[in-house]
Amino acid sequence: MSDWQDMIVGDRMAVDEEFTAEVDGSPFSRQEWGLIMTATSFEITDPADEEAARLVADTSELPTVMPELERVAEMGPMGRPQEQSGGGGGLIGSVLDSLGLGGADDDDGIDEERLETAESMVAAYAEELQVHLEEEGRWAEVRAAAVEAREP
Repeated sequence: MSDWQDMIVGDRMAVDEEFTAEVDGSPFSRQEWGLIMTATSFEITDPADEEAARLVADTSELPTVMPELERVAEMGPMGRPQEQSGGGGGLIGSVLDSLGLGGADDDDGIDEERLETAESMVAAYAEELQVHLEEEGRWAEVRAAAVEAREP
């Protein structure tokens, strides 16, 4: 039997389509959501226990992509940085930024509120994916493959 995650690729594509309304209603663009999902992995807790088994999202890598999400959010059309209104930048600004001496709003900190929103959305996606698998009658098969994958 193949890896359980490979087994659910088609199911994920179906749930991706069903989840577009949530993404469109969120503070994230579709491109940002794609980055969030790239940094997310899924696991099945207690796969051998039919009642306790849950599909959960591992979001431990999300903080590493949050700065990139900020850059994507700042991009204008055609992937070009948006023009900053007002004071300068230019060559001197670029040099200062590269030295970490840029303006106060060049904070590399993570926007905790956006991170929490991303984590919440990914958890909702995992729940929706599990419901989809259950409705399609595939959950038991996927859980069995997850159990098999854990065996040495």
